[in-house]
Amino acid sequence: MGRFDNIHPGLTCNHARHILSLSIDELESKSDFYMAAAHLINCPCAETEDALQSLLVCAVDDQAIKIAKRKAVEVLARLGSKSSVPLIGQCLWSDDIYLVENSVWALEKLSCNRHDLIQQMIGLLKDASQNQRVLIKALATLAIDQSFDSIRSLQTSDRPGVRGAAIAAVAKCTQDRASLLQIKGYLTLPNQMDRQCAVQDLVDGGSIELLPSIATAPVSPAFRIRACREILATAKVLLSADVGLDLIDVVFRDDPAQINVIHQYDEAPAPEFLVRQLYSTDFSRCYLAMQNLPEYSAEVLIPILQQSWEEEAHNDYGAHYFFMHIFGSRDDWSSSALEWIVNLLNEAAINRRPQFQKSRAAAIQALHSLRPDLFFELGSQLLRGSIPASWECRYVTIMCMESLSIGGGDQIRDLLVNCQQDADAFVQARAASALSSIG
Repeated sequence: MGRFDNIHPGLTCNHARHILSLSIDELESKSDFYMAAAHLINCPCAETEDALQSLLVCAVDDQAIKIAKRKAVEVLARLGSKSSVPLIGQCLWSDDIYLVENSVWALEKLSCNRHDLIQQMIGLLKDASQNQRVLIKALATLAIDQSFDSIRSLQTSDRPGVRGAAIAAVAKCTQDRASLLQIKGYLTLPNQMDRQCAVQDLVDGGSIELLPSIATAPVSPAFRIRACREILATAKVLLSADVGLDLIDVVFRDDPAQINVIHQYDEAPAPEFLVRQLYSTDFSRCYLAMQNLPEYSAEVLIPILQQSWEEEAHNDYGAHYFFMHIFGSRDDWSSSALEWIVNLLNEAAINRRPQFQKSRAAAIQALHSLRPDLFFELGSQLLRGSIPASWECRYVTIMCMESLSIGGGDQIRDLLVNCQQDADAFVQARAASALSSIG
């Protein structure tokens, strides 16, 4: 299950299924249908599949039902409901393009091999109003032979996202990755969504050669980490090539100076403006601001950061992440500022709220930089499992342990030896690498 699946813990499976049996007039809120459908991912059973399938055949023309149907096909696919393929397939003829999109994704996940449904998807490829990216990916997985010519024709689409998806699908089919070099240029397109699509296309194309470009692309670090993991895992080179681990390290360290930003300032901005840019939804702008913030002293920045944190950053997961990096990027904080910062870092390092997971790894690194003694205590608990930690947190902790310069070498070595048995292959490999480097 995903981190955001159980967001209504008080809702029971029976109640969620009951909600889907009601008429719209009986609902407390029209959003209840969507809420119930989404929650049923936590309730895998025949009754759940029946309830979601009943929603798909509901003929009531209401926006609330349309939105709930989109979620229902997704949940059925994630539950592996093969019996739902015919009903999900009928959604390919819907006038709701978002329902069509989710249905295409669901049929791919369910390994649909029905000729009529595949032919409908191939036909939909010609409709520019549909999500052609999702169609290309699904057809490249399900029926590349039947759809190859149609996909190949979209390599010249005027939309970068469609063009990139088609190039990646053809490259994967032909085993000729040379054309993926074209997608490298899309990593610096003005539109962030196009840049994110380019990262995914390089993942789909298995472009291990372009991993360094992905690692420094101006998109969310979450996109870059996932891309590195998927490409390295698919290529099966992790345990035999340190370069893979080096790239993972680069993304986790996330040095703004290494990010290939696409914006620039005509003149040096005020510190208030730079801090405000950390809330931007365009990561190129965030990293450009991060590149310029070191021009100002900690004395100048701290009151701006404190005010911004109290007003908004504490609950904005994008800015929250960058604040963690700012805190650990310098050592000229005053004693009072450092006390405030260390308290925030300790809180962030153990914060299990799903939206703040990437901040945890950044906070761990910042704490290592500012207070290695406190980091060692926390890191030991993270690696031993006494504090629950994602693979990202364990990996970053090992990175920091490797360079720790305080006493306790034997303890560090024991921790790293234990991490070689970690459930995650990347954590295992990073522990082995750290042990090798410390001797």
